[in-house]
Amino acid sequence: MDTTRLWFEQALLPAGWADAVAIEISGGRIVAATAGAARGDAVGFSGAAVPGLSNLHSHAFQRGMAGLTERRGPGDDSFWTWRETMYGFLARLTPDDVEAIAAELYAEMLEAGFTAVGEFHYLHHAPDGRPYDDIAEMAARIAAAASATGIGLTLLPVLYEAGGFGGVPAGEGQRRFANAVDRFESLVARSREIVRDLPGAVVGVAPHSLRAVTPDALDRVVAGAGGPIHIHVAEQRKEVQDCLAWSGRRPVEWLFDHHRVDERWCLIHATHMSDAETAALAASGAVAGLCPVTEANLGDGIFPGVAYLRAGGRFGVGSDSNVRVSAAEELSTLEYGQRLRDEGRNRLATDTGSTGRQVFARAVAGGAQALGRNPLGQNSGALAVGDVADIVRLTPDHPALVAARGDTWLDGWIFAGGNACVADVWAAGRHVVRDGAHVGRDAIAARFARTMRALAA
Repeated sequence: MDTTRLWFEQALLPAGWADAVAIEISGGRIVAATAGAARGDAVGFSGAAVPGLSNLHSHAFQRGMAGLTERRGPGDDSFWTWRETMYGFLARLTPDDVEAIAAELYAEMLEAGFTAVGEFHYLHHAPDGRPYDDIAEMAARIAAAASATGIGLTLLPVLYEAGGFGGVPAGEGQRRFANAVDRFESLVARSREIVRDLPGAVVGVAPHSLRAVTPDALDRVVAGAGGPIHIHVAEQRKEVQDCLAWSGRRPVEWLFDHHRVDERWCLIHATHMSDAETAALAASGAVAGLCPVTEANLGDGIFPGVAYLRAGGRFGVGSDSNVRVSAAEELSTLEYGQRLRDEGRNRLATDTGSTGRQVFARAVAGGAQALGRNPLGQNSGALAVGDVADIVRLTPDHPALVAARGDTWLDGWIFAGGNACVADVWAAGRHVVRDGAHVGRDAIAARFARTMRALAA
């Protein structure tokens, strides 16, 4: 098995920041990380090496509609009006379109410092709602985009059974999503076949939400889950109100009453929780899947991050609607939302010291757990022996990082520099971003441009 040897001026290791670090990679994992090492025959880099982030929640096709919903209609705009625009956009997408959009998105994610993605995949069928000859045709296109770009993939086929709480039939705009449980189980089995030869790929399940999955179907899907379980929950106040009207319980409360929510679970958004729900989620070992940029774009609300972290909760971040693709911006938006609500600073730092370091380490660990990327309990938020070799090099050539040392690499990247600070990226040991651009950037961008121009026409 081939071994790659890299050398960095600085790197974030489990014991802390270290100088002159040699990292050896074999089989897509870090097999050695030595501080104070001579460069020798290693490929050397200036700047700092940090672990890549897992993007734990993505709807890839929505990257194609970024910027198309920023117009006010005749009434108040909300998530629910945005959703109607989304239904209109996806009505024409072909499998080729989805693959081209996903490849562009995944290249952008890698360029932004995300090295793995949880694709919450619910666009399954043809525009008329009938399954393709291969029931997982669209999943195969997602896997092809991940393979072409090199991003780590956790594929999360979505069960979308109903159009509202209590089994309301799915609407016309949802017909490309809809499956009964039997057909969904066939879809999951076929998805596992599709990713079998994709190194490191994971398949989980994603019951879409309590409003889109009946209790019996949720029981069955959870019982048969062979990997991570992701679910949208409590994103909107209307969702909470509708759940109360249906069941007499709030969404997170209902979920904990009916299921053993544990480390396998990732609750996406969980924005509107009571104090008791916040404490229960924090104690469960599950991950809160936060998507701060999308939540701000849709006007969802602000996650109770300070109380949740004080209770020991775990979280990761995702780009959801992909209106913006930036690991740094997801983390800074998360922190800034807490500051705006509380009228204070450095709200998510539970200890003294760097806020960037603390939110980054937690997001690395929580994201890896949610995507099944590393063994539970072994995610240190640093470059550790045995971890997948997902490495991001931050450049000292960016104005925010010219004098960086230690934690100021992370503070500068997250709060001041953003995507332009990312110079090189290795995903499972594969060098996929060089000098800030994906190695397949030209061909991927050209195909995406052709797709979008055809859709616009």
